[in-house]
Amino acid sequence: MTEQQHASTLGQFSWALFEWARNPYYILIVIYIFGPYFSTHVIGDPVRGQEIWGYINGFAGAVTACLAPFLGAVADKVGRRKPWIGCFIAMMVPAILLLWLAVPGQAGWGIVTLAVALAVAGTGFAFTEVFHNAMLPSVVPYTRLGTVSGWGLALGNGGALIILVGMLYAFALPASGLLDWGWLPDQVMFGMDTAMFEHDRIAAPITAVWLVLFALPLFFFTPDQSNTGVTAKQAIQAGIRDVWRTMQRLRAYRNIATYLLARMFFNDGKVAIMTFYMIYATGIFDWGGAERLLVGVFLTVFAIAAGFIGGWLDDIVGSKKAIVFTITGNFVALLAAVSITPTTIFFVEFEGLSEPVWGFAFFRTLPEIAYLCVSVLFALFITSAYANSRTMLARIAPENEMTKFFGLYALSGQVTTFIAPIMVAAFTGYFASQRVGFASVLILLGLGVVLMLFVKEERAAPIAGASDASESNVRQPGALAADLD
Repeated sequence: MTEQQHASTLGQFSWALFEWARNPYYILIVIYIFGPYFSTHVIGDPVRGQEIWGYINGFAGAVTACLAPFLGAVADKVGRRKPWIGCFIAMMVPAILLLWLAVPGQAGWGIVTLAVALAVAGTGFAFTEVFHNAMLPSVVPYTRLGTVSGWGLALGNGGALIILVGMLYAFALPASGLLDWGWLPDQVMFGMDTAMFEHDRIAAPITAVWLVLFALPLFFFTPDQSNTGVTAKQAIQAGIRDVWRTMQRLRAYRNIATYLLARMFFNDGKVAIMTFYMIYATGIFDWGGAERLLVGVFLTVFAIAAGFIGGWLDDIVGSKKAIVFTITGNFVALLAAVSITPTTIFFVEFEGLSEPVWGFAFFRTLPEIAYLCVSVLFALFITSAYANSRTMLARIAPENEMTKFFGLYALSGQVTTFIAPIMVAAFTGYFASQRVGFASVLILLGLGVVLMLFVKEERAAPIAGASDASESNVRQPGALAADLD
């Protein structure tokens, strides 16, 4: 498939629909359901749970960082991506299913087994992203990169929204026993044992089945690159040489180098917010599954809109302005979030904050409502930033070296993914405080914003004699427009 031959509308939609298949893993397992359940009920101590959750995600990030350069080279050189995506799905599914065995108060080898399963699933999730995003430029014309990228993010959140609403209706709201609404089931459906938190643990098998089912359109309708005949070993060797040569030339591409460094920081910060903001809320407000799912439904609506808004904003004002705006918004929102506790708002303690302010069964206090409002900002800014960051490098890298620089883009998105969760874990453990641990993410966001101020949104002039076409086993310029988000 040449640069001019792109997928049909069905093929483009099927590419975007893969986000619908895979995103529920992150939304249900990492953010809203399993992560908070694991930290609070499996570990039994919210502070210790946040610390352990951070180290688990840090380990998965370290594995990803070690392997991502090699897989990025494979994605760039061998041509076909769908077989690799299928292999990583096959790796994820049994690991996700194993999470069903996470019972309250588990200890010893049970925790170790769950930690390994979570690390395997998280690593597979990251690697599906490598090869899925690597398909984008061959599927979509350059002028529609931002739009179709936004489609994917919106669809991913849409799929998660359906699951969240279904789990609310079937499990969480009946389990709470706090709402006497006639249309709700009288008890948790399918005989789930709420004492053993089966209504939370069921998120794992639901996620696994959903992933397999809705990944199928990608394999059926989205065209893949032709096999180049390059072996994985040859691809890794050639890819490492290409990345090393490009890194050596980065001194002549200072603007691109600055952007990649900025992205390393703000990308880690965004991921950390998504990973820990619900764990933090569950710990300080003692939110149960019903509250978390209600928040998930509420925020996912905004995240769906943000996927479209992010692509539109990128096309209207440019990638740099869009990124600076959204990352600054995340910084402000995170600062506001850690200022809220059951007795404080904006770091100021007020009397009566623990008193109910309305008659609804959930989110009854002013701090809880304030945190919910701040979470809306997270949903808007984080999702928009993902849409924007996919296209920034495509606007500033020289066209004849696009493939090499997107290899570095892939690397910059993964080599530091372990820093944020380990930072949160270390701060949480050292200060014995969820609040301080979560607040440490401000450091990464701040560094990312400051560095972005020095980035210019202008295409770099190519170095004389440098050409993607001159390298062996490298496809047409622009053939790899996004290895990683």
